[in-house]
Amino acid sequence: MSDVLDQNEVDALLAAVDSGEIEEDEGSAQIFTSRRRSDYENLEVRPYDFKRPERVSKDQMRALQTLHEAFARNFGASLSGFLRTIVEIKVATCEQMTYAEFISGLPNPTSFNLIQADSLEGQMCLEISPLIIYPIIDRLLGGTNQDLFIPQRPVTQIEGRLIGNVTKRGLIALAEAWEGIRAMEFKVASTESNPQLVQIVPPNEVVVVIGLELKMSNRAGTMNLCIPYAVIEPVMEELAAQSWFAASRNARSPVLEGRIGHTLSRAALDVSGLLAETSVTLKDLMGLEVGDLILTEKRADQPVVLTVGGEKKFLAEVGKHRRSRALRVIRARRPEDRV
Repeated sequence: MSDVLDQNEVDALLAAVDSGEIEEDEGSAQIFTSRRRSDYENLEVRPYDFKRPERVSKDQMRALQTLHEAFARNFGASLSGFLRTIVEIKVATCEQMTYAEFISGLPNPTSFNLIQADSLEGQMCLEISPLIIYPIIDRLLGGTNQDLFIPQRPVTQIEGRLIGNVTKRGLIALAEAWEGIRAMEFKVASTESNPQLVQIVPPNEVVVVIGLELKMSNRAGTMNLCIPYAVIEPVMEELAAQSWFAASRNARSPVLEGRIGHTLSRAALDVSGLLAETSVTLKDLMGLEVGDLILTEKRADQPVVLTVGGEKKFLAEVGKHRRSRALRVIRARRPEDRV
């Protein structure tokens, strides 16, 4: 007997359910868990979307948010000094999604920058909204941002060079924020105005998007940093909140400071004695021969300057020790010493 119902049987079955002749089966789902059967009532069941797998843990997401909050503060301070006005930057969102969802929510045109880290494989994306791009350009060119029109076009080559100075400062602040996890240097690999034309990862690949808000005077805009999971996967274990904060605590521990000090105390330095300084012409320098005298304004009985690593540190006397020329330290150099 066939298990497939024809259309008449399906219609009859639906009619019987609507009339109440057949009760609708609510379909109890079977739950697989390590708990006892008596604990089913307190068991939390959450839906899981296989199209959007949660590959980054909550601890790692919190660590990423904390890390980029430091980036926002540093970038805001750097941008305020560069633009000679107060620029406030803060983290608005930190979530994971697919790359297709991230791209679909971006305007066109926009400032879309592909970022390359020297110690990571793959690329990141830094998108800056035109709502804040053109006010920054207007500020750099001496404008006041009053009644500023936001054009719906890609930035020109000159505007791109101006925004490149802003992006460069952002990447320096980003490297400072990531320094606690791993020392990295970021650079802009390429720029694009249409984000739909850029495909750095497959559309269903999981990415972490850090959304930031930028405020400058009466203007505001957004900036999004998109980090594919495949790019930061090598450092994900270091991004756990416990290990990240533990690393910052260990960096200030007296034991670590003593270990670093002991290692630095064995470092070799170049020490030399500076007898005198003078200036000669290039003609006189080329004409020097054996036996010529070079006159200086320094007296012979004045102490010699002792330099350590090229820095003037001590005053010393010239002498001999066990048939070798030697310098005996008199005292440390003072700021008022004219040497």
